Amino acid sequence: MNWLDKLERKFGKYAIHNLMYYIIILYILGLVIQMVNPSLYTQWLGLDAEAILHGQIWRIVTFIIQPPNASFLFMAFALYFYYMVGQALEYMWGAFRFNLYFFSGVLLHVLACLVIYLIFGINFSMGTFYLNLSLFFVYAYLFPDATFLLFFIFPIKAKWLGIIEGIFYGLTIIGGLSALVNPSLMFTMLAMGIPAIPANSIAALISLLNFAIFVMGSKRNRFSPKDIKRRRTYAKKVKAASQSTHHRCAICGRTEKDGEDLEFRFCSKCKGNYEYCQEHLFTHEHRK
Repeated sequence: MNWLDKLERKFGKYAIHNLMYYIIILYILGLVIQMVNPSLYTQWLGLDAEAILHGQIWRIVTFIIQPPNASFLFMAFALYFYYMVGQALEYMWGAFRFNLYFFSGVLLHVLACLVIYLIFGINFSMGTFYLNLSLFFVYAYLFPDATFLLFFIFPIKAKWLGIIEGIFYGLTIIGGLSALVNPSLMFTMLAMGIPAIPANSIAALISLLNFAIFVMGSKRNRFSPKDIKRRRTYAKKVKAASQSTHHRCAICGRTEKDGEDLEFRFCSKCKGNYEYCQEHLFTHEHRK
């Protein structure tokens, strides 16, 4: 039993089921706020170490409402995509492990923001972009053969998208750290199309750290689309079996689930297999 299993056994009952459903609602709220007052998020809700240390501690939580994009159309596709990825991860990992992955990413963002400010005096404002990307990164690791339609036309497996995302992470980290060491390089690299924003490089590093911790701490293997289908089919059969009944009265329709004290008997005088509850066993009209 590894450390994740031990945590799940002890704190699993506190997990939030369907977490991505609530996160999507928060993103929609964030989009509405941006449409009504674009500066409100930055002024009062975003992750700002200086503001947090001066008493605005709500920012530790409220920064996660930043939507993936301000465009309504792109936002709709992004939310659907993140919801699908989040649900798949929760289905395979379980609610607790998915909760832990998401919220540890949030916590690492907050800690990094505060530590950098306290040590270097630099106030980096980090959003949720790389937090969301880390969800797909671990999805691509767990489900490498899952297929997506790129631009709704070209089929591509998740592992290739994950590799592309990994390259993007690498460029972001190298470019941002280089710009941090030599600020004059920032505009040169940005002009060359290389992401060179220090705050983004730190957010990318944090997301990769969170990913590495969970991959190394988990013994669960990757899953193919066939594995996913088999698991879902088995789950449906188990659910159907738990909902099925063994006894049903042919008159009133009551089953053993309607009361523990109910008794059922077959009538030997009825033609066919007709079962009745104790109330109708001797009062029903025999079927010929």
